[in-house]
Amino acid sequence: MATPKLKFSLLFSFTIATCIMVNVSSQVIVGGGGGASWCVTRSDASFQALQTALDYACGAGADCSVLQPNGLCFLPNTIQAHASYAFNSFYQRKGRAPGSCDFSGTATIAQSDPSYGSCVYPSSAITAGGGTTPITTPPGMNNPNMEPPTMAAPLIGGDNPGMNTPFSDNNSRAPSKAIATWLLLFFSFLIIMTLIS
Repeated sequence: MATPKLKFSLLFSFTIATCIMVNVSSQVIVGGGGGASWCVTRSDASFQALQTALDYACGAGADCSVLQPNGLCFLPNTIQAHASYAFNSFYQRKGRAPGSCDFSGTATIAQSDPSYGSCVYPSSAITAGGGTTPITTPPGMNNPNMEPPTMAAPLIGGDNPGMNTPFSDNNSRAPSKAIATWLLLFFSFLIIMTLIS
């Protein structure tokens, strides 16, 4: 049986180690570490939701010039491909800020580079570059792979007077990060107490 001093030393050491693990794992869990990350469409997002989000991203600062006909990322001419590029451009230009890769639940963070051929997805605010003038959403009217938009006018959000942005700018990952941190601490403490009892 361990002495009280040894138990305290073990508990203190395990607590410090747990705090370090929580910090490292919470950065990995929510994509907040120093590695590259990209914002791409979710596979279960509907056409209409992606079109609305694409219109918003292109109108709110994403570089959508490469999505125009003859642009490096025009093909494949699908809503998923165009929205992924625009979402990522917006996300990188916002410095990967919390909440900048949500688009009403149509986007997710990827750890693998979605670039293909000559279409290179930026991986930082520096490589996102481009102008700050919003570019309109690329046309998809003659593509049989794209459903026609049913909106009368595109929703572009941004700083237009009287138009509310449909996307939240708050950090949608903060509650899950806090819960994960507390659960990890709680269960680590239980394991430690069981080991030294």
